[in-house]
Amino acid sequence: MNIIKLNAIDSTNSYLKGLAVKSFIESYTVVIAEHQTEGRGQMGTTWVSDNGKNLTFSVLINFKTFKVQDQFYLSMAVSLAVLNSVKMNVKTPIAIKWPNDILAGKDKLAGILIENVLSGNFIKQSIVGIGLNVNQQVFSNSIGRATSLKMISGINFDNDLLLAEIITSIRYFVGYIERNEFKQLKVLYLESLYQFNKPTMFEDKIGTVFLGKIVDVFEDGKLVVEFENEKTHKFNLKEIKFASL
Repeated sequence: MNIIKLNAIDSTNSYLKGLAVKSFIESYTVVIAEHQTEGRGQMGTTWVSDNGKNLTFSVLINFKTFKVQDQFYLSMAVSLAVLNSVKMNVKTPIAIKWPNDILAGKDKLAGILIENVLSGNFIKQSIVGIGLNVNQQVFSNSIGRATSLKMISGINFDNDLLLAEIITSIRYFVGYIERNEFKQLKVLYLESLYQFNKPTMFEDKIGTVFLGKIVDVFEDGKLVVEFENEKTHKFNLKEIKFASL
């Protein structure tokens, strides 16, 4: 595993993407920064992190025959990888909040941003950006509910050891994709999904609150929610959120 350590950078995803444009980069090359000035999350959100206290890194994965239509399976794999690495170190219930945030209880512990390089109908490369709150103990109210491994465990973590655990776990779960074991990967993802198959209050993009339950996630990443009348509807990212988070 090739690790590039930087003191400060605008975005590890952008830096790694720039390297990959210039020359071939081997799979599981990691760029990690002590501080990101422009860390990014899903749909243009930002990732805020205290200098040196957390893990903010990106990892490049090369694929040979990974179809664009199956791209959400990578989100499943990486989410499960981070989830399982974290679960080994804490006793607090950990879950995946659709599509790929990691929650400790109801508080955000980690976020994931995946950017793909395409070649026709196939994904040639994926750059996976991960922000994990490790040793930070104070968060701004402006970013919503957040926590860290130290806050929920009382333990100060070694970032280098934790990074190695996560990369090993990513390799393991990406193996499901490389073996075309998509069904098995999806079962594991749904089993770890926050509030899966449980009656839950949701809020749609116009502010309407309603009762429903998550019954599936489609291969394109859309969330399938069943209403009280047993009808289902598919939602894209930012079209729905949990009313209680």
